[in-house]
Amino acid sequence: MGRHGENIRRRQSDGRWEGRYKVYNEEKGKYVYRSVYGHTYDEVKTKLLLEKQNIHTVVSGIGQNKTDKNALFSQTAFEWLGDIRKKNKYSTYVKYLTIYETHLASILGDCSLAEITELKLRTEIPEHLSETLLRSIYFITNQILRYANSNYYVNVPLLTRMTARTDRKSVETLSLAEQEKLFDCLFTNMDKYKAAISFSLYLGLRLGEICALKWTDIDFENKTVTINHTVQRIAVMNEKNKTNLLETCPKSDCSKRVIPISCDILYILEQIKNNQTYIFGGNKALEPRTMQYQFKRILKEAKVADRNFHILRHTFATNCIENGIDVKSLSEILGHSDVRITLNRYVHPTMNAKRTQLEHLRCFYGQIHGQVF
Repeated sequence: MGRHGENIRRRQSDGRWEGRYKVYNEEKGKYVYRSVYGHTYDEVKTKLLLEKQNIHTVVSGIGQNKTDKNALFSQTAFEWLGDIRKKNKYSTYVKYLTIYETHLASILGDCSLAEITELKLRTEIPEHLSETLLRSIYFITNQILRYANSNYYVNVPLLTRMTARTDRKSVETLSLAEQEKLFDCLFTNMDKYKAAISFSLYLGLRLGEICALKWTDIDFENKTVTINHTVQRIAVMNEKNKTNLLETCPKSDCSKRVIPISCDILYILEQIKNNQTYIFGGNKALEPRTMQYQFKRILKEAKVADRNFHILRHTFATNCIENGIDVKSLSEILGHSDVRITLNRYVHPTMNAKRTQLEHLRCFYGQIHGQVF
């Protein structure tokens, strides 16, 4: 059965799959439905996607310097997605396509550009969605509207999201007691999975970056590691429930970076050194799901509460801040595109840190008037 909002169904009469899409009929002066057919769901979904991508030049004339606020949002979306596929990473295209098909197609797909409003989107989006996903939905909607404004010679207002102000949650990290237990476990019977966890605790690498590390990325003479690849599992287009492990460039240009490594990291590398291509994966990149599973196993072995692998990156960054590293250096080590990301996410002094700073001030005052209470 097709997903809600796709307009794909299986016909009872002959067992074939049918996909329906909306086009503007200039002779009748209104929108009409057309259909594509196939023997499988994936075949129809592919045909439907192609029809929606071609609909501008075939039916409505959009893209031929024609001004038309009555163009369907879905028509604009698929043309924009086609542009994204040409210019961006494949993983970015798949992410945007998935968000559009899952959250926007059923809500805005059959609306004309002139009908798109913040109120319509806000009232129909499910309330349980995370803040991160909501931001992505609004971002993609506005990118599609910008595309229409630039290419269709229209002036459709962008959406301004009206939200209640909420306090930013501090990132979760491992406590000092948990870190002590984990380190005891990691340096007992060191293996490649324990080494990978140590890498993230010492360097703050993302899971995909850890899994993509090659021995050629390590400069033993200058004691550095170069981050220029990441791996992630990506959905295969037009293949239901199928994914591939894809090795790509890092998250952004700033994520390509060279990080100095300590003697501790060199020692860890010596423990697992081999002649294979990938440090932790052997002759192919390490599967992130495997690393997640092994991380949870090692947490259990260390008698530390279950967490997600990303907590290691948060723990690393927080430890750096609390031990006095300057924020600019930390931002570059983490591969953030803007130092404000680092400031907003990690610079939240603890009570002990505040107490220490005030203690410095107390000593300074004592030096001035010659007395410390």
